[in-house]
Amino acid sequence: MMKFTKQNFFFLVGGIIIYIIDIGVDFWVASKYFSQGQYSWSILILCFRGLSSLITQIFSYEWFKNDCEGTDTGKLKWIFLVHFFQCGIFIRYWFALKYGCQAAFKQKSSGDASETDPPNFIQKQAIDVVTDINMLRVFNTFLETTPQLFVQIYILMEHSKNNFCQYAAIIMSFCGISFSTVDYQISLRESLPDKDEFHVLSKLVYLFYKLLTITSWILSIALITLLSVRSSVILLIFLWICGFSWTLKQHTTFCKSKKMEYLYRTVVGIILIFTFFNIKGRKTKVCIFIYYATHTAVTLGILFLYMFWKPVIIKEIHFTIVSILTVLSLVLGIIFLVVYYGCFHPTAYCRPQACPDEVDGEAGQKDRVKTGRFQNFIMQ
Repeated sequence: MMKFTKQNFFFLVGGIIIYIIDIGVDFWVASKYFSQGQYSWSILILCFRGLSSLITQIFSYEWFKNDCEGTDTGKLKWIFLVHFFQCGIFIRYWFALKYGCQAAFKQKSSGDASETDPPNFIQKQAIDVVTDINMLRVFNTFLETTPQLFVQIYILMEHSKNNFCQYAAIIMSFCGISFSTVDYQISLRESLPDKDEFHVLSKLVYLFYKLLTITSWILSIALITLLSVRSSVILLIFLWICGFSWTLKQHTTFCKSKKMEYLYRTVVGIILIFTFFNIKGRKTKVCIFIYYATHTAVTLGILFLYMFWKPVIIKEIHFTIVSILTVLSLVLGIIFLVVYYGCFHPTAYCRPQACPDEVDGEAGQKDRVKTGRFQNFIMQ
């Protein structure tokens, strides 16, 4: 079993700080737009935040309920109340800090100990709690952070009014995406047996691959939105339908109830709008090639569309800059993608469970969080 290290703990602390600052920046930006009379932008920013918070709280509470199954469920009442007031993620951060500190700083090395021994047990607790947080942060990243980044970039391009709060929101969005994607990949590596650690170089390659491809795609969507908001909405809905249909075809089994499973598939469909994820832990070279080939074709198509639809805009400096950034980030992102999958991507995949229709099976309570939940989650 991989160890929860000091580096993992510092990444956890950094993620908490980014999460709290991101909440503050969201309300600050929304209040700025509201005070300037731009009510639609203010409401849109708050809607992204509210929707993301609601969905993450639902999944967090559902996981608490699954983990408490067969035990004393009295604590579920106050856990429900905390999640009802949108603070469930802070409970998970509290446990993560508690177990993470014990695992990283207060334990001596005991590599030969069994998993029932206290040192390894605390290590497993720390990894399990942080894994749950990273899964929730993936939801938050693509339900709130990434759409907000698109909105802020669109506002800057449409109105050409630069102010500090907009730049702060964009910077925080990039930081949120960065921490979320790297922490998620770390959790995946820790879930795969007999794999090397996720070293600094592989983390950077993975980070640049995700960040650059997402940035290119967001700029592309912003460009087509400038041409036609209706066309942009139709494109996003079409892409969501494609992603949702793919999850149906994959027969995902992440949740116990059908309602939660369809909610999960709906969320994964939204995630697939912005980036590729392997939702079954299988080899997907063909799928990832089709995914990014489609993104490349759409991006180039949008740029060519400007030439025929609004050629006057091409002469403007901001369009030139955005076009260059879009193409450059796409090319570099694809290069980092090829390097990552060629040199750093783990070749092992999580084994399917004995009971495919259930997340947790009949394993012990402590095993269920690690071997059940994550192995049915989206993987990359």
